[in-house]
Amino acid sequence: MENQENPQSQQQPSALNLNSIMIGTAQPKLLGAFYEQVFGKPTEVSEGEWYMWQVGSCALSVGEHSEVHGNAKEPSRIILNLETKDVKEEFERLKMMSATIIKEPYEMGGAWIATMADPDGNFIQLMTPWETE
Repeated sequence: MENQENPQSQQQPSALNLNSIMIGTAQPKLLGAFYEQVFGKPTEVSEGEWYMWQVGSCALSVGEHSEVHGNAKEPSRIILNLETKDVKEEFERLKMMSATIIKEPYEMGGAWIATMADPDGNFIQLMTPWETE
């Protein structure tokens, strides 16, 4: 792709807010039930086979997508990072829910991280909150 001057690209962006992430799936009921257990609460919005949870300042929705079939082909391309003060405890809880273990909890720079996959193979990382000084 050629880098061409675009007058609009030089404008400052407006204040953007990431308000939701959607996971397309061929098995919305299974993925919906999985995330209901992950978040420990029923879906706040449910319409047909579409489910949505408000999680912190972002929403996660799960729904059928006609172009999605089988497991995620590149599961590490986009990773859901879920913050928790106790990565090891949440890791054990998700492990009991049959989440696929990708990487056991490990420490990195004073923070704890663990990587798992949902029933479609999408990666989820449990992470301790970022500490800013």
